[in-house]
Amino acid sequence: MSDIQSRGYVKADVLVSTEWVASNLNNPAYRIIESNEDPLLYPSGHIPGAVQVDWTTDLNDPLRRDYLDKAGFDALASRIGITKDTTVIFYGDKNNWWATYAFWVFQLFGHTNAKVMDGGRLKWEKEGRELTREVPTYPATSYSAPERDDTQIRAFRDEVLAHVKAGLPLVDVRSPDEFSGKKLHMEGYPQEGALRGGHIPGAQSVPWARAINPDDGTFKNAVDLKAIYEGEKGLKPTDDVVAYCRIGERSSHTWFVLTYLLGYQKVRNYDGSWTEWGNSVGVPIEKSV
Repeated sequence: MSDIQSRGYVKADVLVSTEWVASNLNNPAYRIIESNEDPLLYPSGHIPGAVQVDWTTDLNDPLRRDYLDKAGFDALASRIGITKDTTVIFYGDKNNWWATYAFWVFQLFGHTNAKVMDGGRLKWEKEGRELTREVPTYPATSYSAPERDDTQIRAFRDEVLAHVKAGLPLVDVRSPDEFSGKKLHMEGYPQEGALRGGHIPGAQSVPWARAINPDDGTFKNAVDLKAIYEGEKGLKPTDDVVAYCRIGERSSHTWFVLTYLLGYQKVRNYDGSWTEWGNSVGVPIEKSV
């Protein structure tokens, strides 16, 4: 049994190890995708054969605050040379923030052949594995996705308002200072993007990083994860859970943990998150400072 398989996850096969990736670099059934917060990382060195999917230019609409549409996703998938049978393997910086974000967007278009490399760039680099600056090219494919499905794993503001009124669980995955209202962004980032600080009423504070091992960026085992989300916060796998952060990337990480590693049945990512909620007129806000 592999290390990942021994951790007790409900859907352990959604994760692959750095060792597994290193042994499958030339397997045409897989496409390795790097997605980072820092766009300069990929050109400075990446896993051989990996393509870049940039969260701003590739996954988001250039005008509206929304994701790309079906035509955009078809073009992206065709450009990176994947078919519906291709298993995509995501990894990136920030302990896979943006890897899980890209993974989540791919799920909106029904591309379920997807996995995440446990530990991301941090673990790959710490192990001294090969990085290259060579940008691969793959033959373009003809990809036709279904229309984007925003009904299952995505939450919108009005749905979150109804969630609050119904007293259903919300998980705020931001830093404690953001949750309290002391800051509008994490430490070290510009404190901008929202007119008001605080959190959505009824939300529980569970910073996303509690789910990972800080030394190598891998996910904690199921026992430790359950102690956090269920032991401390009282969540249950049958709960209807909404997770949010500032723009939806950190909460996609928690969405991934709850959905795949712990097997929660209904978790939605509120990608509008605090940049929408903290700028909306008339929505309820709580502060603890």
